[in-house]
Order: sequence, then C-alpha cells, then structure tokens
Amino acid sequence: MADTSHRTATDTRYEEPTAWTGWVVFGGVMMIMLGAFQIIEGLVALFHQGFYLVGPQGLVVDVNYNTWGWVHTIIGVVAILTGVGLLAGNMAARVVGIAVAFLSALVNLAFISAYPVWSTIMITLDVIVIYAIIVHGRELKADYR
Repeated sequence: MADTSHRTATDTRYEEPTAWTGWVVFGGVMMIMLGAFQIIEGLVALFHQGFYLVGPQGLVVDVNYNTWGWVHTIIGVVAILTGVGLLAGNMAARVVGIAVAFLSALVNLAFISAYPVWSTIMITLDVIVIYAIIVHGRELKADYR
C-alpha cells in the first residue's frame, strides 16, 4: 500500500472540491424532494381524482388520472434513488438525474392544466436541478487516490 501522507494540494492527482460542490449537493437533495413531491402528486391522482381542477379530458394528453398517478409515482421513486446516487457522486446517477429531471418537467408540463401552480414550481425546480448536475456535477466526487 502506498504512503499518501506526503501528497500536497499541488499534486495533480489531488483535486480539492470547490465551493460549487454545494450546487451538486443541492441538486441531489432537491432530486430527493422532487421525487417525494412526484410520489405525493401520483398518489393524489390515484386516490383523490376530484382534487384537480380539470377532468382527464382537460389534460394536455388525454389519459385518465390512474395513468398519470402511476407515471408520477414511478418518476418519483426513480428520482429519489437518483438523488441518493447524486449525493454519493455516482456518474451514472448524474446521467439518470438529467433524464429524470427532464422527464419530470415534461410530465408536469403535460399536467399543467390540472394543477398549474404546482406544476410550474416543479418545472422550475427540475430546471435548477438540471443546471446543478450539468454544470457542477463532477465536482462532488474528487479524486483522492
């Protein structure tokens, strides 16, 4: 085993995380929260369909609320798992995180007529998460070999 006690900050294999690492932690935590919000939205669509402003015919995509509920719930579960992976600095979680946030924004855009304010907030948070992952994603996992 190699002795690593002599390494300094000038060693090219040792990268100190920057202050932007907080953006990635924020993105991971927000991904977990967005997943929880998606699950709540899905469960409401599944069990309390009268809650939303329009019926299934008034949605951008003409499907029933059971389908919407399952779509939101599945996106939510994947988002929570991805958020945990982001906090661990996993590269695959970064790729999946961008895809899930994009899909979440797209689904909420299609759901916007049923619950406009909530969908707008979710889309905004999805865009912020995508920014955090794309611009600062690699800074969370520094190479300490």
